[in-house]
Amino acid sequence: MTTILLARHGETDWNREGRFQGHADPPLNETGRAQARELAEQLAPIPVDVVYSSDLLRARETAEIVAARKELPITVDPALREIDVGSWSGLTRAEIEQRFPAAAHHDGETREQHLRRIVDAVEQIARSHPGERVLIVSHGGSLRALRGHAIGDAVHPIAHCAVFELRFRDGSWRAID
Repeated sequence: MTTILLARHGETDWNREGRFQGHADPPLNETGRAQARELAEQLAPIPVDVVYSSDLLRARETAEIVAARKELPITVDPALREIDVGSWSGLTRAEIEQRFPAAAHHDGETREQHLRRIVDAVEQIARSHPGERVLIVSHGGSLRALRGHAIGDAVHPIAHCAVFELRFRDGSWRAID
């Protein structure tokens, strides 16, 4: 059985401003860096064998802060990215409603494409580390999609630097309470 610790990245200025980020690459702000340091403290007593991160800066910075505390390298995987929100990137909800008044969904990845990408990536990671504890730092939408797929509970919103645990064995998932 592989234990997967899933953590969301720390806050960015775009999060604070309510902007859709998707594949855009804003860095953590000072609050986000403080959140990442708190996450590192929270995870300090928990053994972790490997650390994976989305390649987007906000997730990578968060993972670097946590991994440094554990003296572990990071494996960066672009498949762990947030959903691609296409032309909505950088816009607030109000700006989207003004520019795309009839749009029910962005013109980036579909939810199904995003879900398949993130599930495939995490299952590949889990299969590569049987019996180990893996930390994956990713994004709110990606973690929500994975959690919904794995255990039918797509918590929304997922707080910055929140962590939840799943276990993967023989191709199936289960949550840890």
